[in-house]
Amino acid sequence: MTTPLKVLALNGTLKTSKTGQTSSTDRMIDLLIEGFARHGITAETVRLADHQVLPGVTADEGDGDAWPQIREKILAADIVVAGTPVWMGQPSSVIKRALERMDAFISEKDSEGRMPTYGKVAAVAVVGNEDGAHHVSAELFQALNDVGFSIAPNAVSYWVGHAMGSTDFRDLDEIPDTVTSAARMVVESTAHLAGLLAVNPYPSVK
Repeated sequence: MTTPLKVLALNGTLKTSKTGQTSSTDRMIDLLIEGFARHGITAETVRLADHQVLPGVTADEGDGDAWPQIREKILAADIVVAGTPVWMGQPSSVIKRALERMDAFISEKDSEGRMPTYGKVAAVAVVGNEDGAHHVSAELFQALNDVGFSIAPNAVSYWVGHAMGSTDFRDLDEIPDTVTSAARMVVESTAHLAGLLAVNPYPSVK
């Protein structure tokens, strides 16, 4: 019997919990988490803006750095969801910092040349009221793959409103069918790949 899969969602919203607001990124991540739950997959969300993640590219940047604890959660997960709003056509600075910190995985290979993230699967969630979802997901996919994550087919769920509009994803009375369909594809393909890798890990790459 295999161990149940676990999901860690990294919420790259610029809003901290102190605002008392549910961000649009929260809502998109929750849509994915609901899908994973139907497969019996547990999930946890870390709102990065609530934590002092220091700049740098090492596993631990010293006093006050919250990254080591977040890093442990990443390494304990089978699936990592990188969630971000679109800001100025780019991923948020918050999710970018998390990716920069994951750069340390590149130098942490095991005796077979595998990073500690080999066998883990990544997916992306993007929201915004400006264009750029494809550009943002492309940036995140490349960075996550560079640091050892596997990417399943159709591994992004996104929503963008009218350019320069005032409606946010969190304000929608009903989620469009196209978005729920995309989220379903993310869940199904990502969970499937993670399950395969859990029982059949990557071979030596040396």
